[in-house]
Order: sequence, then structure tokens, then C-alpha cells
Amino acid sequence: MQAPRAKILLIDDNPLFLQILSDAFRENGFAVVVASDGIKGVRAYLDEAPEVVIVDLVMPNMGGVSTCMEICRLGRDADPVLILLTSMFKGAPHEHAQAEMGAKIHIPKSTAPLDIVIIVEQLLDRKRFQEHNRRG
Repeated sequence: MQAPRAKILLIDDNPLFLQILSDAFRENGFAVVVASDGIKGVRAYLDEAPEVVIVDLVMPNMGGVSTCMEICRLGRDADPVLILLTSMFKGAPHEHAQAEMGAKIHIPKSTAPLDIVIIVEQLLDRKRFQEHNRRG
């Protein structure tokens, strides 16, 4: 059995969406950890140290913006790829130069799960390339 490509933390209060997205990542060789709200998500981030965190914008207990900001604060050295999922817009996924609402990457929730996997693969490749170049 191959080692996972990366560990992904999915934080969303919709169990069906979590299952669909989890399946898409697992089928593509990723290890997946899930949490059903922001508080559980922050705890899972600290326990699991994922390379990528995908957070729903609207959740009970702790919303997506607060969750992203807390993960950024706690994971400063780890610098995970942080993605905010939102149903508030229907446009294409986009990246901001500076974090907005806690994350630089915003993806509409209507994006196909496989497309989200592809976006994550590209972001991880870029991050690893940048880290490799910083080291020498």
C-alpha cells in the first residue's frame, strides 16, 4: 500500500458533503480527517497536523472565518494550505494575494469534488516547489 499523498482536514457541518468530498480525496490517494464544526476542526488540526485544511464558511459553534483565523494563528510555522468553501458565490475558484475571510483560496461549494481534488493537488505541488527552492 502506498503512503498517502497528503493529509487533508475537511471541516463542514453537512455530513453528506463531507462524505462525498472525503470519498473523492481518498479515491485519489489522500488521507482524510473530518470534523463537523470549527471547534472540532481546530482540535483535529492540532492533533493531526494536516497539510491541507478545507473549511466551510457557514457552520455552527465556530464559523469558517474564525476557524481559518485560529488555524493560521496556531499553525504559523506549519503554514497549511487553507481553503474556504462557500456557497455565497458561484464564480470560479480564486486565490487572493492576501488572506480574505481567513483564507487565500476560496472555492464555491458548487465546484465538483474531483475539481477540488485537482485544485488541492496543484496547490500542494506549488507549495512543495516553493519550499524546495527556499531550502536551496
